Amino acid sequence: MLAAERQARILHEVQQRGAARVSQLARLLEVSEMTIRRDLDNLASQGRLDKVHGGATIAGGTKPSTDEPGFEAKWARQTAEKEAIAAAAAAMVRPGSAVGLSAGTTTWTLAHHLRTIPDLTVVTNSMRVAEVLHKTGGAAPNVVLTGGVRTPSDALVGPVAVSSLRLLHLDLVFLGVHGMDARAGYTTPNLLEADTDQALVAAGQRLVVLADHTKWGIIGISTIVPLDRADVVVTDDGLDPDGRATMRELGVDLVLAPLAGGRSAGTADGVGNAS
Repeated sequence: MLAAERQARILHEVQQRGAARVSQLARLLEVSEMTIRRDLDNLASQGRLDKVHGGATIAGGTKPSTDEPGFEAKWARQTAEKEAIAAAAAAMVRPGSAVGLSAGTTTWTLAHHLRTIPDLTVVTNSMRVAEVLHKTGGAAPNVVLTGGVRTPSDALVGPVAVSSLRLLHLDLVFLGVHGMDARAGYTTPNLLEADTDQALVAAGQRLVVLADHTKWGIIGISTIVPLDRADVVVTDDGLDPDGRATMRELGVDLVLAPLAGGRSAGTADGVGNAS
């Protein structure tokens, strides 16, 4: 296969799926991962896709408030930040707790950290999160998966999901969001997902929002809850100073998760560290 033909196939895969991993492309095209990385470099230099850690996504640009990337597209971005955020969030969970996890790649990352916590019950509307926890085996958490209509990011949403969540009472809810903004609050590009997330938030005694720094200033079409509804926001130390100041003014605990082997992080000035 000629390089031009191979790169056309790569571009087609990325455009169809929203993102693609190097390993997946190498298996598909039966070439080495090094060859795929060179192809991605070439395509990225032409502005035809964005190269990210472990793969590539559709070329960036301003997205409408209803744009909803698929799971793979979101998974490929800010992977180090998501891992750090998930590790910090997992430290808040006590054995025997009942916790809620919304759909999203950061909550999916958190699910991997929850697999060894004893006597845990996890309620989620995410097919991906449920899959992670069901694969644990042994002392796996008790998983409650809501019903509902499936979204592009593999969330289950709509009246069925909302009805089931209204009957539950959770110790902690971990909410992944599309964006967060001083005016719009925590948002999603999916109207039905906003309703479902609101029901999940209402079921919890405490709300912990998980959002890397790139989510600040991003606005989806529908608000889930205002910024000050969160008890804690776990993010990374790349968060814009305006975002930090806004959270401080609203009295939201802000946890800045340290990146493994990367830049230093900690509690924002004037904001209490959650535990």
